[in-house]
Amino acid sequence: MNIGFGEIALIVFLALLIFGPKKLPELGKAAGKTLREFKNATKGIMDDEEKTTQNNGK
Repeated sequence: MNIGFGEIALIVFLALLIFGPKKLPELGKAAGKTLREFKNATKGIMDDEEKTTQNNGK
């Protein structure tokens, strides 16, 4: 999925209209924190899967 500059500009513009400029930094922090937690959870699942696969192979 490729998102170009025009699409990003439209999303930012709509976010400004909906939430206002004062709320955007808070929303950005929340989105970043959520993404970080999701990546950590996904990494944990992948690590568990690798350990299970290695133990079953022995």
